[in-house]
Amino acid sequence: MEKVTRIGISIEPELLEKFDALIEKQQYTNRSEAVRDLIRKNLVTEEWEKGIGTVVGTITLTYDHDAGNIVNKLAELQHLSHALIHNSTVVRMDERACLEVIIVQGSPFEIKEFADKVQAIKGVKHAELARCTQK
Repeated sequence: MEKVTRIGISIEPELLEKFDALIEKQQYTNRSEAVRDLIRKNLVTEEWEKGIGTVVGTITLTYDHDAGNIVNKLAELQHLSHALIHNSTVVRMDERACLEVIIVQGSPFEIKEFADKVQAIKGVKHAELARCTQK
């Protein structure tokens, strides 16, 4: 087991009540794990915002495959950015709706720029970048 350091923190009762409700809703087993996850999330965000090193993530998008040549536009954009892309998969939800997940690795700024370009393609209904680090 990893060594841990115990710390004490002070929290107003109203804030603690809201935090406890949140961690119960998210099914954490204890406050410590929830606090650790919040710290990790903020560190990942900071790393991405500073553009430090190589990061990984996923871009999840939905689109209507019949809308304005969207399949070709997405393929062309992915070919132009092939150095960032590890893999992608498309799930056909029905006759027209598609869900695509693109796994990316590279510079935070380049990945964000690529995700913005994906979102901007006409016919993309939703696109979301999930940011992670390699550590």
